[in-house]
Amino acid sequence: MRKILMLTASCLMAASFIGPAAFAQNAQAEAAAAAASAAAAAARANAQVSPNDTLEKICRIGPRSREVEIQKIEPFKAFDNLYHVGPCYVDSWVLTTPQGDILFDTAQEPFVDLIEANIKKVGVNPRDIKYIIINHGHTDHFGGAKRLQEFTGAHVVATPEDWKMIEAFAGRPNNRAAGKPTEVPKRDMEMREGDHIDLGDQHLIIHTAPGHTPGNMFIDGLVLHEGAQTYRGSWGGGGGGAPGLAGAEQGVKNAEKLNAVKGVQVYLQTHAWQDPNGYPGGGIHERAKKLTNRKPGDPHPFVDPATFEARAKRQLETARKVLAEEQAKAGATKAN
Repeated sequence: MRKILMLTASCLMAASFIGPAAFAQNAQAEAAAAAASAAAAAARANAQVSPNDTLEKICRIGPRSREVEIQKIEPFKAFDNLYHVGPCYVDSWVLTTPQGDILFDTAQEPFVDLIEANIKKVGVNPRDIKYIIINHGHTDHFGGAKRLQEFTGAHVVATPEDWKMIEAFAGRPNNRAAGKPTEVPKRDMEMREGDHIDLGDQHLIIHTAPGHTPGNMFIDGLVLHEGAQTYRGSWGGGGGGAPGLAGAEQGVKNAEKLNAVKGVQVYLQTHAWQDPNGYPGGGIHERAKKLTNRKPGDPHPFVDPATFEARAKRQLETARKVLAEEQAKAGATKAN
């Protein structure tokens, strides 16, 4: 019998009531965050792109990003124990171990058939997937979770705050599947700051970074293999804070938390291309192309610690600037 489940005590099955993140308890702040997210999505859809731009940019922003066919890409092997199995614009990864596998994010309809097919194409047995981890409570990350849980039998993992958000999407029109109702998974496993998942040789540490959603997370501690070489990976982003002063304060905390994670060599993005300038050195599919064309002795294109460190540093600088601006606004309002 395989030993599959090793979790901290607070990762037991969900309780019946969980409140939102502390900074987002104010309904006005929640509404502002939702409005900002909607505005960002609209901006991406209307963004100008060039035919010479990389695939990950074209399938993520601009008019072609709404086309179904451009999202249907082949899976690829990034490391001996890591596969990309998602569509083009939002990434789904499978991390394998001898004791079971982990799926990171599920995309949404109409792309779940593609993910299921890609899982099989890379040689992963769906029933070996023990956990499905949801980065945050937006449909493009959790929308396939219900079907993929049925496909694999895995536990679905999210933060308590974003479980509440996910549940609120039930029955809402799916923005990519001709308005069909969104299906959501039943609340399963909850993870909080500092909790971890131990499976095989993986010790995955959960970090919460509220802002983009109340329970946005990133994960440290992935062990990625290439032959005898191992690399340390991180999945997800630190995330900026929500609008307003409280959100800006949280954004600094998120960035400080991200910068406290040391030794990251591989950054696994949740989107192939990320605003405002992708990911310096290449997005997911650009790096995958380099990997395909890699010659013996060439560096692994996904191993890029300098770019990750620069990204983390830039996020902290930006967060501090935003906080200073919000503090100035609050001071001016108080003076008046």
